[in-house]
Parts: sequence; structure tokens; C-alpha cells
Amino acid sequence: MARFMGPRFKLARHLGVNVFGHPKALSRGVKKHKLSVYGEQLLEKQKLKAYYGVLEKQFRRVVFDALRSKQKSDEVLVQSLERRLDNMVYRLGFGSTLREARQMVNHGHILINGSRVDIPSYKVNLGDVITLREKSRKIEAYASNFKNIVPVVSYIEKDTDNFSGKLIRLPNSEEVPIEVNYSKVLEFYSKN
Repeated sequence: MARFMGPRFKLARHLGVNVFGHPKALSRGVKKHKLSVYGEQLLEKQKLKAYYGVLEKQFRRVVFDALRSKQKSDEVLVQSLERRLDNMVYRLGFGSTLREARQMVNHGHILINGSRVDIPSYKVNLGDVITLREKSRKIEAYASNFKNIVPVVSYIEKDTDNFSGKLIRLPNSEEVPIEVNYSKVLEFYSKN
């Protein structure tokens, strides 16, 4: 399992955006730098990678799949990243942060259509039911997170009584609550 283990707040200040959702991430201020075209593309790529907690090799594969698709590349990129299981668990409110959601998946607390899945990069399909394991519902932190966190996106449906949710349609880039210029990310990789 590979994930970023470096200083999170330092990275957030460098990127100029609170990519980790922590209230104190940008408390020391952000330095603005004049960037070249390449620098802007690189910064957008790093922002997107930091939002989803994906390392370079896996991220590169997702971007190249989006570039090869016959559909609109930025939409395919957004859909691929948003449909990751760790991200869906976070969007549904099982975890208060993406890191917590990823840990929940790794530790086997999440079921997809009744089967245990412990791979954070698993692609959730339309109609797949994501459920918190019966045994894990007794963990107070998970139960309270799920009951209290309201999803901010409209492409998922949440069932608080059954501790479950599902992907009802594919997301659009405008619906995703992150500040990234997807075209610059695609331009960065199209040159390579």
C-alpha cells in the first residue's frame, strides 16, 4: 500500500490550497510565486494527486487512460478518481478525512454488494452498494461520522438507517468540490 507520508500542512501551503480539509492546514499563510506554464501545469497535477492521495505511478495510469478515451478526457479523469473506493467512502461520510476513509477500506470495514473489499483503488460501479460492516457499526467514531456528515455531492445516495450508500450516476467535473484545472493536468501529461 503506497500513500504520501510526508508533512501534510507544508504540502498544503506549497500548493496554496487546503487539500487535506484540516482547518489549520493554511494557518501559517501561503507564499505566492510567479510560475511558468510548465510550473502551473505541475502545480495543478500535484494538487490533484494530493487531493486523492494517489502516488505518481497509479496517477499516471489514470491520466493516460483518460487521454486515450474517446470521451471528454477531463470528465473521464474526474470519474476515474471519484469512483475510487476510498474516495467514495469519504464522500459518503464514513470517514471524516480521506486518510481515515482509506484506512477503513484497508482494515476491511467496508463491504461492496455484501463482499469485503480492502483495496482503496477499487473502482465503484454504478449501483454498487457500499456498506459499513455489521461488526464495525459498533465503533462509535464510524457510526457518528456517518450519521453526522452530510454528503456535499449529488451523485451519491446515502441510507443512514442501513449504514450504506451507492453511486447513482457518474460525476461531472463541476460537481466535484475541489479547486483544480483539469485541462492543465492533462496538458502536463500529454507532452510526456
